[in-house]
Amino acid sequence: MRDLFEQAKANAPAIIFIDEIDAVGRHRGAGMGGGHDEREQTLNQMLVEMDGFDVKGGVILIAATNRPDILDPALLRPGRFDRQIVVDRPDMEGRRDILKVHAKGKPMADDVDFNVIARQTAGMTGADLANVVNEGALLSARADRSVITHATLEEAIERVMAGPERKTRVMSDEEKKVIAYHEGGHALVGHALPNADPVHKITILPRGRALGYTMSVPTEDKFLTSRSQMMDQLAMMLGGRAAEELVFHEPTTGAGNDIDKATTLARNMVTEYGMSERLGARKFGSASTEPFLGREMAHAREYSEEIASIIDEEVRRLIEAAHDEAYEVLVEYREVLDDLVVALLEKETLTKDQVVEIFAPVRKRPSRGSYTGYGKRQPSQQPPVLSKKELTELHGAEVHGSSTNGQLPSTAGTIEGDEA
Repeated sequence: MRDLFEQAKANAPAIIFIDEIDAVGRHRGAGMGGGHDEREQTLNQMLVEMDGFDVKGGVILIAATNRPDILDPALLRPGRFDRQIVVDRPDMEGRRDILKVHAKGKPMADDVDFNVIARQTAGMTGADLANVVNEGALLSARADRSVITHATLEEAIERVMAGPERKTRVMSDEEKKVIAYHEGGHALVGHALPNADPVHKITILPRGRALGYTMSVPTEDKFLTSRSQMMDQLAMMLGGRAAEELVFHEPTTGAGNDIDKATTLARNMVTEYGMSERLGARKFGSASTEPFLGREMAHAREYSEEIASIIDEEVRRLIEAAHDEAYEVLVEYREVLDDLVVALLEKETLTKDQVVEIFAPVRKRPSRGSYTGYGKRQPSQQPPVLSKKELTELHGAEVHGSSTNGQLPSTAGTIEGDEA
């Protein structure tokens, strides 16, 4: 470390860039080797060199890590790494531009819509997007096609997210039917709930470790999630299990991953986000930290057995409520579910347009009143204030509607109701 800084000062102006600084900059005092630990000595020397910087030295120190939470506090004090720049996952516009960069020099078909591809790749990093484009090029080459089509890129997304198709796996007709009802349950419940992401594709073809899957694509990036949205996510996760219980009168092991995700989400709602009326806005438990091993060794329980029992009851209540809602949707639209299964057994994969056509009779369920107030804290009946943009759009709609004798145009539902 001393030699590194001496070379930088001798060649000033210079920039020292340390990648994965958490390898030497982890929190000190882990008890693994004591103060004579080689890693701690390296960190101490780095801190000394950073303190000894001359203003006119012309040496700039930059470091990168994906674990800023385990860095030693001394590294982050003013005068050292006092400016932190977060390089987050790209948003939808960022993903679109990254896809265009990686598509340069590759023969793309005219039907490729990077806006649609960007919506389908929510949460992916730049490396993931580069992998999608490269995978699309490989798929096109294997099929002896001269251009990369939109459908090929969608197939590449599925390969990156879920793995390649397992064409060698042979399943019985009975298992295919169970998988079709399972995936159909996910899709139907998600389509009927107001806050779930729209269904983009359903397949019963095995891919990776999954026997089938339902792909839901959000219309826009979301950075906040409400309680209602989480409850709809829970119901959609349990839609497959509910369909198995409804149709075959017993569950299978296919819902294991769904139950795991639903349990984690429900427990986070209670212990992390304070979304339980019974327990209130409190956080329960804290991770016991072990700096040398990553600071996340166990979950320390800082509450009584009684509170632990209530947490379990609240988690069960959330999951049961979501399970019941999924069951109600499937019972109400059982004929639609059967039609979807017939189509899946025939075609094995259904696109968004085909799914929407089958789900035409389904009506969205009303939004739930998720917050009923805690004691004296009752929610206000006054709606949120309108922004200037919303006011402009509202006035524009009023002006447009004034062309029909000064009245806003009636909705189709109102006209039909009046005639009835």
